[in-house]
Amino acid sequence: MGPMMTMPAMVIAELVGASNGGDWKVLDLAAGHGRFGLAIARANPRARIVALDWEHVLEVAVENARAAGAADRYDTIAGSAFEVDFGEGYDIVLITNFLHHFDRDTNEQLLRKAHAALKPGGRAVTLEFVPGEDRVSPPGAAMFSLVMLATTAAGDAYTFSEYEAMFRNAGFADNAIERIPGSEQSVIISLKP
Repeated sequence: MGPMMTMPAMVIAELVGASNGGDWKVLDLAAGHGRFGLAIARANPRARIVALDWEHVLEVAVENARAAGAADRYDTIAGSAFEVDFGEGYDIVLITNFLHHFDRDTNEQLLRKAHAALKPGGRAVTLEFVPGEDRVSPPGAAMFSLVMLATTAAGDAYTFSEYEAMFRNAGFADNAIERIPGSEQSVIISLKP
């Protein structure tokens, strides 16, 4: 999955203005390979990344941070995103390819934790397959609902209005969506007032 996420990671770094950012503290939830946080670290040499995932998964992310020359600005938190303490004072929380695995109530629980970890004016940045409100377009994002039906207990490809409600219920405001050109995925940026 790592190589497939290089382009979306670069798009996210651009959308958040990483190259113009300051001393950012970025939490990369379910970091996996770490490419999303590392794209921000590459664009902003003053950004510090905190990657959260299972311990054995973080070994890959740490190796990628070394290869990217960002190991000195790359920290980790091992464990479940639903159980560990995130810390606080983050400028950005990255939530990439994660929320589709869970039902709305579980997502709102996680989003409340993300909201609490952000400083005022901080942003949650979410990458997901987001079908249109008709739930049949665009076809790739809509078909992702079937993948979630077959492979998760309660996951789904949620529409933007469904995500917007989850983020709003968790305390976020000013949710905006940006479709990634040439991709079936979209980026949602949500502001903590």
